[in-house]
Amino acid sequence: MAGRRPVSSAAPLDALADFPAIPAGWAYLDTAATAQKPQVVVDAITRAYGETYATVHRGVYARSADMTVAYEAVRGRVARFIGAASPEECVFVRGATEAINLVAQCWAGTQLKAGDRIMLSMLEHHSNIVPWQMVAERVGAAIDVCPLTADGRIDLDAMATMLTDRHKLVALAHVSNVLGSVLDVPRAVELAHGVGAKILIDGCQSVPRLPVDVTALGCDFYVFSAHKLYGPTGLGVLWARADLLDAMPPWQGGGSMIDRVTFAKTTYAPPPGRFEAGTPHIVGALGLHAAIDYVDDIGLTRIHAHETALVAQAREALGSINSVRLLGPDDSAGIVSFTIEGVHPHDIGTILDEAQVAIRAGHHCAQPLMDALGVEATARASFGVYNGPQDVEALVKGVERVTRIFG
Repeated sequence: MAGRRPVSSAAPLDALADFPAIPAGWAYLDTAATAQKPQVVVDAITRAYGETYATVHRGVYARSADMTVAYEAVRGRVARFIGAASPEECVFVRGATEAINLVAQCWAGTQLKAGDRIMLSMLEHHSNIVPWQMVAERVGAAIDVCPLTADGRIDLDAMATMLTDRHKLVALAHVSNVLGSVLDVPRAVELAHGVGAKILIDGCQSVPRLPVDVTALGCDFYVFSAHKLYGPTGLGVLWARADLLDAMPPWQGGGSMIDRVTFAKTTYAPPPGRFEAGTPHIVGALGLHAAIDYVDDIGLTRIHAHETALVAQAREALGSINSVRLLGPDDSAGIVSFTIEGVHPHDIGTILDEAQVAIRAGHHCAQPLMDALGVEATARASFGVYNGPQDVEALVKGVERVTRIFG
């Protein structure tokens, strides 16, 4: 890929130089919130705005036609990246939150009725809770919540006993944004389909960290955001099986999503255009293409191994500090959440920031999980391709300083 040096699969992952927004000595450990952008993504966006910009789908002039080809090529790139059967199964949205809301309104809102049930888990992000609550309240459906295992995984054994033929939808995170625990998606799919339910998987934290093949996983809906995948903000992807998209009505009305408009009647475009009203985030899509190329150039298997090693190093070092409580499983994917006895996570984050270590502190848009853990908030360190052992050392040194300050 232009702009990036070749990387040996056996070489240590050393990508820090590719990220212009990470200065020397700054340990950026908030990738689960948003990933920093490699120079190739910045260049792709700058080039699109500065040299090749035009609208898509409507223009008959050459530059618009060229931009349309480039924009739609991104859809094909996304399809290959996640193992979709067809680019037409991939809908561009503003982010994973909008993708889940789209499914809630256009599928659940038309398919669910009073007495139906939705299955969620205790560790879901608010974006995978609130949209289902809204549609359940409107149609008269009910929500059930699957508990967690002792080490913070979705308890699929418990889910197997809870599911009934009244459950029409299961919605679960592939990787927890707080605990880093990884869902056994094929088993979850088997359980959901076993009672006739559809299943949506929130892939925000998995797509940047794990190889994903939606066809092999067997799920019905899969969502993720570009900005966690080293791409731009304001763009996400909804993947859904073609037959489900075909049967879903549009959510928003406007340009691009129509077939023909009259004051008497409007007919709609086939998917994915049916769900993409208005001028799209053209330049953001080109940035996503560059981000996917960048990640594929390194290799997701290699990225996962790199982040797993950093998690193991961090958990071992933090676990040796008496006042630190580690949360989640030992094999969490790229994420380490913890608390320090007697110290609010916001204070942890502030003191670490003084040492040039950037972490997230708060409830991480997962307040029900905080309640289940018996805490108001946690400190969370999350890793990316640009992190290395030196960042873990800076984190641990900062935590030790916190414990000294608070006695």
